Amino acid sequence: MTEPKVFCRATEHIPEQIELVVKIEKAGFAYKIADGIYFDTAAYEAAGNRYGELSTLDEIKVGARVEPVAGKKNPRDFALWKFSPAGQKRQMEWESPWGTGFPGWHIECSAMSMKYLGEQFDVHIGGEDLRSTHHPNEIAQAEAATGKKPFVHYWMHGAFLQVDGGRMGKSLGNAYTLQDIEKRGFSPMVLRYFYLTGHYRKSLNFTWEGLEGAKKSLFRLKDKVEDLMTNKDWEQVDGWDREKILEKDKDRIMFWQNKFREKIEDDLNMPEALAVVWQMINKTEGSAPHTVIYKLLLDFDRVLGLGLDGVESPILQIPGKVQRLKDERERLRGEKKFDEADAVRKQIEETGFVVEDTPEGPVVRKR
Repeated sequence: MTEPKVFCRATEHIPEQIELVVKIEKAGFAYKIADGIYFDTAAYEAAGNRYGELSTLDEIKVGARVEPVAGKKNPRDFALWKFSPAGQKRQMEWESPWGTGFPGWHIECSAMSMKYLGEQFDVHIGGEDLRSTHHPNEIAQAEAATGKKPFVHYWMHGAFLQVDGGRMGKSLGNAYTLQDIEKRGFSPMVLRYFYLTGHYRKSLNFTWEGLEGAKKSLFRLKDKVEDLMTNKDWEQVDGWDREKILEKDKDRIMFWQNKFREKIEDDLNMPEALAVVWQMINKTEGSAPHTVIYKLLLDFDRVLGLGLDGVESPILQIPGKVQRLKDERERLRGEKKFDEADAVRKQIEETGFVVEDTPEGPVVRKR
């Protein structure tokens, strides 16, 4: 059974954040000043903990972006809960045991991840800019509240995305949004494929040409799945025989599964994993049963998440209206009325299908 997806919003988890701050306070690792409730890093270290894990700095110090706060015991201490300014009504503020205010920047992440993943879990991801301060603070506040170590077993920090070889920024006019990408005709899966072409530790360079290349590669991959499902051999093999074929070819299947797994286990080397997918297709096509290639592609896609298991035979998907338009186009082409035939082709495309003229005749596929 597939677990339901949960999209966490910090504003919908204020009670959990308050509860976590209360636990930290009761454990003796928080103090109150006029500005709010702060995490006591000195007390945390005095209890035998190391503050600043993951940080590339020798110790987390007050930085240029951190303004001094009157009453803080240590420049490294960070806010768990901030009080609303006296006499001012903030757009977003909540009641708490300490008064009206709002959560500190770090507390929401620990509270929400602990709610859905537990007090300890395996993998936590984030941008490389979060490694020096935000993630160490997550560790400190979570472990201070529970007393359990480690909070997370594996931390994975992604390198910054570049655009056209440089930094991305609103002032440069290249801070593209998902809406910008969709307006240009690219689906979320195309963007996913593009991201898979880069290793998460290395900066990936975004270009529209690169995204177009990812689109073509993804379409080729889905076309391959469609070809496998529309092949005559596929139609002639029933469910029982397919299992028999897979059992007979288990050594070949295991070889490619292991090759793919090696790349995934090598620090999530997704570009190399994608290369294995195409190697498998190129080296097995014509020598392996279609059932075997299809199974391997779906196995790989359990990791890649490109929706290959949702691809269905285009022959089975063609509505009657589209089939009639296809027949009409062929009639017009036979009468050499090519302009009219081209107009019908455009009508087919408007329905979400395309016509491909092959040596065996026209084939209609989903876009």
